[in-house]
Amino acid sequence: MSPMTCFVTLPGLTLESGKTLANVQVAYETYGTLSPSKDNCILVCHALTGDAHAAGGGSPPGWWETFIGPGKALDTNLYFVVCSNVLGGRRGRRDPPR
Repeated sequence: MSPMTCFVTLPGLTLESGKTLANVQVAYETYGTLSPSKDNCILVCHALTGDAHAAGGGSPPGWWETFIGPGKALDTNLYFVVCSNVLGGRRGRRDPPR
């Protein structure tokens, strides 16, 4: 299981303050396979790290490494797990911040 970090760009995101952010890029990783009926998806996020890399090895290893994967609590043989970064979180963009 070695996920690849993917990105989606939201064309506009209105904040609680009423201000709008344009072209917000969000990083995410997926684990497992989405079922044809699309009823096996679990969204995982973490307020402290804000990182999309939850499992699948790497350096550093994912922060939910012991929970996500075949035969684990979030069994990727059964579930399609999606983990996105939080807005402003590290590794949330294609290019490094300046």
